[in-house]
Amino acid sequence: MPVRTAPARLTAGDAALRAQYLQDVLRLLYPEPCTTAANGRAPLVTEYVVVPDARRPRLLVPTRSRRIAAAAVRRYAEPQSRIARLKRDAVVAALRTPGASAVLLRHRVRVRGPIRETIDGYLRTALDTDLSISVHIGPARANRKPVLQLIAPDGQTLGFAKMGTGPLTRRLVRAETTALSALSHVGLRGLTVPRVLHSGEWRGHQVLVQSPLPVWRPRAPLAPDRLGAAMREVARSCGISRSWFATSPYWAELRERLAAVSDRPEGAALGSAARALVDRTSDVDLRYGAWHGDWAPWNMASLADTLLVWDWERFTTGVPLGFDAVHYELQRRIQSTSDAEAAVEATLGVAPALLEPFEVTGDAARLTALLYLVDLAARYLADRQAEAGARLGVLGTWLLPVLVRRVEAL
Repeated sequence: MPVRTAPARLTAGDAALRAQYLQDVLRLLYPEPCTTAANGRAPLVTEYVVVPDARRPRLLVPTRSRRIAAAAVRRYAEPQSRIARLKRDAVVAALRTPGASAVLLRHRVRVRGPIRETIDGYLRTALDTDLSISVHIGPARANRKPVLQLIAPDGQTLGFAKMGTGPLTRRLVRAETTALSALSHVGLRGLTVPRVLHSGEWRGHQVLVQSPLPVWRPRAPLAPDRLGAAMREVARSCGISRSWFATSPYWAELRERLAAVSDRPEGAALGSAARALVDRTSDVDLRYGAWHGDWAPWNMASLADTLLVWDWERFTTGVPLGFDAVHYELQRRIQSTSDAEAAVEATLGVAPALLEPFEVTGDAARLTALLYLVDLAARYLADRQAEAGARLGVLGTWLLPVLVRRVEAL
């Protein structure tokens, strides 16, 4: 069984991994001769407050002004729960109140050095404007990368910058740049995506600056029909094709991805399950279109007049219709439970209903849902999510057992 061949769980906690990543990010954004040493004498480039503290860093907030600091927290991302919103609002209040932040948010990082050597200097030149930067310190993932909020002196958000710093993240940043550029010509009606403001390289790192989406505007309830219509619009955005699964370009491409990870125990188990799946369903007819690739509750916001959708780095064409709907359901369930394996089972149970609006029914619906799991697992293995410490990186503990059981039951 895949569980027995899964790599060992990493034991480092999220806080420890974030603290280490904080130091890595500072070295990336402010390379030598810049320094964060307390006794530095070079000109001050910027000062950050570490939120909530240096042991559990989640956000670096610039202290240039109380207005900028408050905007960095208030407009970075929308909390997913009431408690998270209360915590955010408390931090904003502390940053706005003279003296309060020095007491409640005590950990500071001061960067000194020549500004021309820093990411601040690069972005000010690239966008031809004055700006301050706040830095998100995300959870451990293979595709984790510096994400910067760019803030004008008046507190307005100018945009968000992503930096690809290694082979995987450079590829993803380039892919998102290409996706946003392509989608800008499609004329999407039911959703709004960011615009590319700048694309380039800095010190060998791939940089994408995209326009901000107004996540701070009042929210509207997210009706399932409205979400499904937006997903279908994306699915049709680059055209629709049709073919038997076994002879499709999609299966040919997926087979190559599976071969690339076959040297690992979980990769071998995944490949066996995929081959058994194609043997049992080779004559099933499927339609293929585009998908966002990571359409999840935390990558979107529902407003009265549009859906805001961001993080398009996994956008792909030529995949079975309905992948976005299945992915969203799985991520929604995983977000609300600690039992990821049960979330996979439950998602497969409702997959036929999720796929029916895409006109994917019967054998095609069952095949599409299982192919989605194969596709997602191949991504996790290729990205080496387990080695990066991702919470769900060890596929043998949740996804693979379900996939194997379902394929064997066909």
